[in-house]
Parts: sequence; C-alpha cells; structure tokens
Amino acid sequence: MKLGLGSYAFRWSIGIKDKQPATPMTAMEVLEIAHGHGLSVVQYADNLPLDRLSADEHLALKARADAYGMTLELGTQSFNADELARYIPIGQRIGSNILRVALDAEDALIPVPDLAAQLRELLPDGKAAGLRFAIENHFNYPSPRMVQLLDAVADDALGVCLDVANSICAGEWPMETVRMLAPYAINLHFKDYQITPDPYGVGFRIHGTPLGEGRAELAEVLDALSHCDPDMSVILEHWLPHSDDMEATRALEHDWLDRTVAAAKRMVAGR
Repeated sequence: MKLGLGSYAFRWSIGIKDKQPATPMTAMEVLEIAHGHGLSVVQYADNLPLDRLSADEHLALKARADAYGMTLELGTQSFNADELARYIPIGQRIGSNILRVALDAEDALIPVPDLAAQLRELLPDGKAAGLRFAIENHFNYPSPRMVQLLDAVADDALGVCLDVANSICAGEWPMETVRMLAPYAINLHFKDYQITPDPYGVGFRIHGTPLGEGRAELAEVLDALSHCDPDMSVILEHWLPHSDDMEATRALEHDWLDRTVAAAKRMVAGR
C-alpha cells in the first residue's frame, strides 16, 4: 500500500468557509510536507481545488512530484458532470490515476439509473486519460445505495474511495461500511475517531483523533482490503476540530500529522 497525504489533513491551514488564514497553504506546500514525511502520494480534494490553478501550475506540481518519485491524485465534492469533465484533463496533466468524487445528500436524490447513465458517459474520456473514478462514501450517501450505483455501472473504471468513518453520519458503523464497500475499493481514506459523552449528559459527540488513538478498527479495515492492488493509495486525513485560537489549531494540524504518519507506517508495514 502507498501512503499518501490528503489535503483535508490541513483543513484549517488551507482555509474553509469563514475560517480563512491570512496566507492559505498552497498545493505546492502540501506536496512539500508530504515529501518531508516520506509519503508517496498527495490527493488534492475539493478544499484545495486544482481547477483554480493554471495549466503551468499543474505541470509544475507534476514536475516536483516526479522529482520526488511521488504521484498526485485529485478530487471533487458532489456529482457535477460538467465539473468532472473539466477535471479529466487536469488529472491527465498531473499524472493522476484517481479522480475521487464525494457523493452526499443531494446526490442521493438523483435516481440511481440516472446517475449511473451520467457516469457511463464520462468513463470513456476518463479511461483515455488514465483515470479511474473513485466514489467516496460521504456523510449522507448510504453505502447500500452506492453498491446499487456501482453494480448499475459495472465498469472497472468506477470504484470506491473508502472512507473509514464518514458513513457513521449515514447510520452505519465503520466495519458495516467496510464490509459493503471493500469489494469495490480502489482508494482508502484512513482516519480515526473517538466518541465522548457530553459533560452534562446530553448525548455524546464524535470527533477526530490522530490515527491509532481512537476507536476505529484500523487493522480490521486493512485486513478487509487485502485483496486490493498492492499499489493502492492509502490517504491520511483527520477530523481535527477548530478552537478559538486558530493559529494554535493550525499548528496542531502538523502535530496530528506527525502522529498519524508514524502510526500509519507501523500499520501498513509488510502489507
């Protein structure tokens, strides 16, 4: 398995919604951080959209990644056929073999046959560019519906970006999600989480932790993916909550990544 860095590991340093740093982290900086940690892949998600960069900037990213012996991947949020068509040449330009698409609640409203038909129209151009579409299980797209979609398309160029914890929001415990989606997995988002009770007894909350410090059944996840391509990328990310001190939160992203990378290297050793 090839360990990689996902841009959502730096959610707060890149900036999201109203939480914007004075100097947002750039795509090249994310690549340099990944290289510094000895990782071999960077996956740029929708929080750092590559369609905002020029073709020359894409080529500069690829040249730097090539010099480091690294590969690049990219992704979008929600299904948008026009956006995906625009991303296919970007993927080819940076040498990506994965185009990750996170489906969510609004996508669940699209009838499966209609969504399958739109995906089928995109696959030939994706294949010609050397890309496979990796559908991510996101917060409100149930895994059984995703299986229906994958089976309806029935093409090796379409698979799953399997996220360890996202589908808790859809009412699925992680290993339930893994059992359903592992047969289709071509990419893995590896994270950890914890459940803590509210101090006043008003329910509980689910929050992120560095990898290996929560309750995710990480070894079992990797075991369930033992059939996958040994070169499949395992993308590291986390759910670090923000605090009132955003500078401290952004510094903590680096600390969490240090701990996550160390744990991931131990877990995937020999796999």
